[in-house]
Amino acid sequence: MGTKRFKAAVIGGSGYGGAELVRRLLAHPDVELVRVASIDYIGEPLSAVHPNLEGRTDLRFEGLEAADAARGVDVVLLGLPHKVSAHKARAIMQTGARIVDLSGDFRLRDPAAYAKYYGAEHPCPEELTKGTFVYGLPELHRDAIRKAKYVASPGCFATTIELALLPLAKAGLLAGPVEIVGITGSSGSGIAPAVGTHHPTRANNLKTYKPLEHQHIPEIVQTLEDAGARALTLRFVPVSAPLSRGIFATCFAHVDASVDAAAIKQLYAETFAREPFARVPARRLPEVVSVKGSNYAEIGVQPGDVAEGKRVVACFAATDNLIKGGAGQAIQSMNLMLGLDERLTLEDPGGWP
Repeated sequence: MGTKRFKAAVIGGSGYGGAELVRRLLAHPDVELVRVASIDYIGEPLSAVHPNLEGRTDLRFEGLEAADAARGVDVVLLGLPHKVSAHKARAIMQTGARIVDLSGDFRLRDPAAYAKYYGAEHPCPEELTKGTFVYGLPELHRDAIRKAKYVASPGCFATTIELALLPLAKAGLLAGPVEIVGITGSSGSGIAPAVGTHHPTRANNLKTYKPLEHQHIPEIVQTLEDAGARALTLRFVPVSAPLSRGIFATCFAHVDASVDAAAIKQLYAETFAREPFARVPARRLPEVVSVKGSNYAEIGVQPGDVAEGKRVVACFAATDNLIKGGAGQAIQSMNLMLGLDERLTLEDPGGWP
């Protein structure tokens, strides 16, 4: 095998998102993964944490400062928690490396919204207000991602909900209140065991958490208003489900009664017709099992009846929270930033069922 064109490092490689980043990078034809940094398992082989990588690499987890991890690489992918990632990113920005950040630390442009939803003042609010990081939703910001040096990769719920509503927003049809229920799998809570992800209490259970207060709300509003929505109000209730992977979002929007139901369905088909990883199934509505293990999102729409001058529109989307909602989408943005085919290492369809 010849020398690959680009070099990459992963910081925060011991979590579930890190596992997906590493898995995809090891298979990448043009990008070589040269180091994986972590505060845990230092000196251990990657397979000590990610058994699916047994025999695939000689790399080991390294305990490195951010600038050292970024040394000599073209791109650094940050799989770190919120509030930690921002500090590491500031150090990496001094090295000249590109950054794809999977945390929520650079997705918002309003420092006050960050403080409200993440529970802490941002360590470098000027980077938010300047828009230093491009928001990494390729279906909306593909051209900007291609030109970006720094990308803030979207959250898992945010990706799913934004794709469900994006056609209405881009057409100028999305305004006012939108009600959403989003169901998520346990891997979205991270690798550290917790009461909420303990299998005996999760396996036969449904429960809500952070109703109307989830940290992805301002990110979704910002993105959809960038796309063309007006005066948007999001009422979002997340639900923990007995899945390890997957998100399913149901969104209720209200459009003008004059908008024809057939035209809405056509709008959805046309919006995603040429998207490599967002599809509208022709004969069914979205399902988690058909996207699990893949970078694909499924989107669907069902226009409803007219009442009080408005037509209700039920919008649906399904993703794998760790791939299209996480590491896969980050790799998609990395490919665009490096001038590569955005589909590289991401076209596998996952398994069925």
